[in-house]
Amino acid sequence: MRALVKGIAALLLLYCSACSPNNVTVDNSFKKYFDDNGVTGTFGFFDNGQAHFTVYNLSRFKDSAYLPASTFKIVNSLIGIETGRIVNEKMVIKWDGVVRKFPGGDTAKAWNKDLTMQEAFKVSAVPYYQEVARRIGKDTMQLWLDSLGYGARYGKAAIKTRIDTFWLDNSVKVTADEQLGLVKKLYFSQLPFQKRTQEIVRKVMLQEETPKYKLSYKTGWGYGENGNSLGWIVGWIEENKHVYFFALNAEGPHNTNMLPVRVNILKGILKQMGFFEGRK
Repeated sequence: MRALVKGIAALLLLYCSACSPNNVTVDNSFKKYFDDNGVTGTFGFFDNGQAHFTVYNLSRFKDSAYLPASTFKIVNSLIGIETGRIVNEKMVIKWDGVVRKFPGGDTAKAWNKDLTMQEAFKVSAVPYYQEVARRIGKDTMQLWLDSLGYGARYGKAAIKTRIDTFWLDNSVKVTADEQLGLVKKLYFSQLPFQKRTQEIVRKVMLQEETPKYKLSYKTGWGYGENGNSLGWIVGWIEENKHVYFFALNAEGPHNTNMLPVRVNILKGILKQMGFFEGRK
C-alpha cells in the first residue's frame, strides 16, 4: 500500500514541470507592485485555457522555497476532512481561552472565540488548525505530505519539529510553483482525496464573488530563517466561466505588515492584466 501511495505521489508532484520556453512569458512590469509595497518577491499566473504561464522573477518562482505559513491550511483542511478529524466546514473547535495577538501587538480578536472550520479558514486562525494537526497526528500527517510530494522539491519534507508548528517554523518549505500546482489540482479535484473533501476546501477558499468574477485564495504570513517577513497568497480567479491560477510570494523587512501588502500586489497585477471587469 505504501508503495502504491508513493507511486501516486510521483504523478502528483506539485512542480511547474509543464513550464517550457514556449509556454512561459516573463513579465517584469509586475516589479512595480512589489516596489510600491516595499518588498521583493515573485508572481506566477497560469491561464488554464491557453496552458500559458506569465511569471515575474522566474528563478524565485521555480527554485526558491519558503515556509508555507497559513497557506498550509489548505493541506491541513484536506487531510483533516479526509481523515475525519474535521467533520465538515461547520465543525466547531472550542477556544482554549488563551488571548493571542498578531505581529505588532494587535489582539487577534477573530481568533479568540469558538470557531467553525469555515470561520477559522477565513480569519486564518492558527490555534484552530494547530488543534486539527494535533488530532491528525505526526505519522498520519507525514504520510499525506509524502503522498502529495508536498514541500519535497529539494528532498523529502519531514516534520522535524512539533506537529503543530512545522509549517510556521521553516521546518517544511515550498516553492511558489508548487503552490500554484497545488491549487490547480485542487480546483479540478485531481488531488488524492475524495471529491467531497476537495469540494469543501474549494468552497471555503472563496473570498470575493460578484456578477463579474469570483476570487478564491488563501493567504500566509510568517518569518524566514533570516528574520524577514514572508507573505503568500495563492488561489484562482474565475471570469466568464474561465479559470486562472496564481501564486504570489513576497519578502520584506521583519516589520513589514503583510496583511495589506499581499492583496495590494495581487489586485494591482490582476487589474493590470484586465481582470475584475468581466471581460476576460
